[in-house]
Amino acid sequence: MARASYSLPDDMLDKLARLEKQTDDIIPCVLQAGGEVVLEHVQRNLQSSLSGTSTGELERALGVSPAGIDRRGNWNVKVGFDEPRSDSLSNAMLANILEHGKHNQPARPFLKPAKSAARGPAIDAMKRAMEKEVEDL
Repeated sequence: MARASYSLPDDMLDKLARLEKQTDDIIPCVLQAGGEVVLEHVQRNLQSSLSGTSTGELERALGVSPAGIDRRGNWNVKVGFDEPRSDSLSNAMLANILEHGKHNQPARPFLKPAKSAARGPAIDAMKRAMEKEVEDL
């Protein structure tokens, strides 16, 4: 039986070793790149959903969180709304009403369409960020 054996080049092995040591620095950069793409899509959809009927407070509260590890040990970033508002309302409640509607207000979804539209571009942005991080090693 024939047998073939291949070895990785030394420079690639060195890069892989450095990559392993810097994972906790690289992952947040990669996730942040994807989060920014999603944020742009959500902002665009939110502005068109509100179409001049807003004080701008909801739009200003929209942002992306720093990358972090959740209680399950998974890395993530979140696109959402800061609280509190200047009035007694909650940004989360207003966004939910806008997304799903209520008995006297039709739904004007902005999150679900943004999630669908941003999936491919966010993945591409994260791939580019990962490639850049690996090149910089």
